[in-house]
Amino acid sequence: MRSTKAFLRHAVCATAVAVSSFAFAATGHADGEVNIYSFREPGLIKPLLDQFTKETGIKVNAVFTPKGLIERIQAEGKNSPADLILSNDSGLLVQAVEAGVTQPVNSEILNKSIPAAWRDDQNQWFGLTRRARVVYASKDRVKQDKFTYEELADPKWRGKVCIRSGQHTYNIALIASMIAHHGEAEAEKWLRGLKDNLGRKPAGGDREAVRDVKAGLCDIAIGNTYYMRAMMNKPETREWAEAVRIVFPNADDRGTHVNVSGVAMAAHAPNKDNAQKLMEFFVSPEAQKIYAEANGEYPVVEGIPASELVQSWGPLKADPLPLSDIAKLRKKASELVDRVQFDQGTN
Repeated sequence: MRSTKAFLRHAVCATAVAVSSFAFAATGHADGEVNIYSFREPGLIKPLLDQFTKETGIKVNAVFTPKGLIERIQAEGKNSPADLILSNDSGLLVQAVEAGVTQPVNSEILNKSIPAAWRDDQNQWFGLTRRARVVYASKDRVKQDKFTYEELADPKWRGKVCIRSGQHTYNIALIASMIAHHGEAEAEKWLRGLKDNLGRKPAGGDREAVRDVKAGLCDIAIGNTYYMRAMMNKPETREWAEAVRIVFPNADDRGTHVNVSGVAMAAHAPNKDNAQKLMEFFVSPEAQKIYAEANGEYPVVEGIPASELVQSWGPLKADPLPLSDIAKLRKKASELVDRVQFDQGTN
């Protein structure tokens, strides 16, 4: 039986040691415990996990592994102590499924609580919170209060758009949704137009895109909604957030592109029963409120209100296109980014 100390000892080395060096001799099973490998930062999930332990008595061992997590589980094989994979994006969960490190979970609670659009159609992963990919518009220089994603390719925005790498999983999902709605040819034309409108080469993250709007390098940035809360919570980034306002693209037609944070059961979960209990706890009304509040995101369960801060950004009409459909187009979206040389920026 693998002890908690042994699990953590190996886990903390995850970001510093090559994946090939991981070799676990024990099963990772421990009565009354559950092990999470997480792409999400520990502080974002701790309140949720503490509440689960308080209610169930099941101890949660959570390891933050921002890079190489999927490869690590592959290397560990049947000896992996991982029970659950917690991700900040559905694309990473799709990659985990494709890598063969997940297993389906047949849970009436999960299937009833989570709308079909926000979970895998084969029950391999489940959305837990939602975020929208929106326009951060300069309060000083942008007067219009309605946008469409299609409009981002309009020449009137030439030199005025800031965005992170097109190959980032957040943008791949958005581009895949454009392929789903318009076809590959039209999506390519749109992406070329968006590239022509860039104010600088794609770089940094969503917060840095907003920073550059504040600095005057761009008039609009593309980013996820929860970064507004993240920026407001730190003095050094608060002024970036105060310089922009959130506008939800396509609010008057199909709705705004939405992605999810989510969870999947590891293929060789040694504490499977406890892991499923935690998955089902994630979608309880109490947990949904805690999780969404802690991250500035939207609950995935219908009827659970978002926090007052999130509601202050305005109503969200979500694009109903299932994320499972978007996932099938991610490879084409990635190829499209390379084809148009998006990350090279404008000439």
